[in-house]
Amino acid sequence: MQPDPVLAKIDETLPEATERLLDLLRIPSISTDPAFAASCDAAADWLVADLESLGMAAQKHPTPGHPMVVAKTPNMGDESLPHVLFYGHYDVQPVDPLDLWDRPPFEPALEETAKGTVIRGRGASDDKGQLMTFVEACRAWIAVHGALPLRITFFFEGEEESGSPSLVPFMREHADLLKADLALICDTGLFGEETPAIVTSLRGLLGEEITIRAADRDLHSGMYGGIARNPAHVLAAIIADLHDGEGRVTLPGFYDGVPELSEARRAQWEALDFDAAAFLGEVGLAIPAGEKGRMGLELIWSRPTAEVNGMESGYTGEGFKTVLPAEARAKISFRLVGDQDPLKIHEAFRAFVRERLPGDCHVEFAGHGASPAAVMAPKTRPSRRPARRFRRSGRARRPSWAAAARSRLPAISARSSAWMRCSPASARMTTISTAPTRNTIFQAFTRGYAPGRGSSPPLLPEARGARGREDFCLRRGYWQTIDDGRKCPGFAGARGRVAFVKAPGRRAWRGEWRIGGKAACF
Repeated sequence: MQPDPVLAKIDETLPEATERLLDLLRIPSISTDPAFAASCDAAADWLVADLESLGMAAQKHPTPGHPMVVAKTPNMGDESLPHVLFYGHYDVQPVDPLDLWDRPPFEPALEETAKGTVIRGRGASDDKGQLMTFVEACRAWIAVHGALPLRITFFFEGEEESGSPSLVPFMREHADLLKADLALICDTGLFGEETPAIVTSLRGLLGEEITIRAADRDLHSGMYGGIARNPAHVLAAIIADLHDGEGRVTLPGFYDGVPELSEARRAQWEALDFDAAAFLGEVGLAIPAGEKGRMGLELIWSRPTAEVNGMESGYTGEGFKTVLPAEARAKISFRLVGDQDPLKIHEAFRAFVRERLPGDCHVEFAGHGASPAAVMAPKTRPSRRPARRFRRSGRARRPSWAAAARSRLPAISARSSAWMRCSPASARMTTISTAPTRNTIFQAFTRGYAPGRGSSPPLLPEARGARGREDFCLRRGYWQTIDDGRKCPGFAGARGRVAFVKAPGRRAWRGEWRIGGKAACF
């Protein structure tokens, strides 16, 4: 069965598909804020109803947090068909600060820009847009052929943006429900618009929050300044000590288990002609930071980092207040690679802080998750054969195999089998910052890979990105996200994830799965 009639159906039904996406985007499913718990529940209900409309057996599963949605195609009894599990998440990031949004974040709308028609709305490119891309591809296939050529389990969670605390326990408890030959995760990225990718490793993540307290109340700086300890000064000094003059992290043992690039991998990455100045120029910067002597792709793909994600102390409102604050707070994250142990780094960081704490200050710590990097060994890569059958369309550049990533999904830690990521129907997204302007390019419906077209995709690292206002666009009649060039324009890597895995004991995937043309068709 060829995808061309399915692509025509997608073209024909695009307005209806777009309206369904807008409906889902209107639900403010912010998972990290308890005030939006009912909205997360409503989003799960919406997905159950939509999947049931396709003939799926769908169910909302309660968890200690937000519910999971699991749905299965009617053909589950046919053991001759490959079984694919598709993962996505329906929750979204918080929308603060609201004053940086051009429109209410949960009132999505199409807007014309110089680069095409965009959809403004939180969740449009992380991850409701990608999630619905796959669902709409299935809808179109069913409309044309009557049934899907695969057994598919849909698995949608509602806590990905808040650390997925319920995900791993749910997967362990429902292992039989989630078993599959292949798992696809529509939430990673590509190197660039002309270079499709397969991601084979993901950086780990450690989150730490510290609060340093000194006096038992805020003080007047005119009376106490110079004699009383200022916790903001203490915190700033500790943060400054986290890096040396060469950009290296100074925690003892931090680089234990960090591998160096092989010569072959370095040559692959150098061949991508990454322009660090242009990359930074998109966000108003020009000079690379980080470890000296490292090429740009190393810094964002294969090297560990320590970054300050937020700082707060004293008076930060309008006007001015000569306060000497009683406390100072910071949130710091560590991206991990190779065999770095997040628990050892967790202990090393807290010891590092305590060693630098003056006698009249005390510190409180709060953890925000710890997961090691996920690296797929070459012998466990489930199937390069089907990967090589993903073909390019209209591209001049032949891609290369590579690896690395920003941070691993919690789902990976619950699976003992090998994980491998690839682009969702040539999806490419670029993200820039945690500010509410997010610049992305998502071409899941404009370009794709189909057997017999061009050359095979690469194994490439996922470029790190973040969240903010999302632009999920329509270009030439297909969904796409772009930069409108207004507030905080920029580019920072690719987004839009898909992964696949060979379950233990199962034969290698043989390439029956197809992604072709303008949609994730099969």
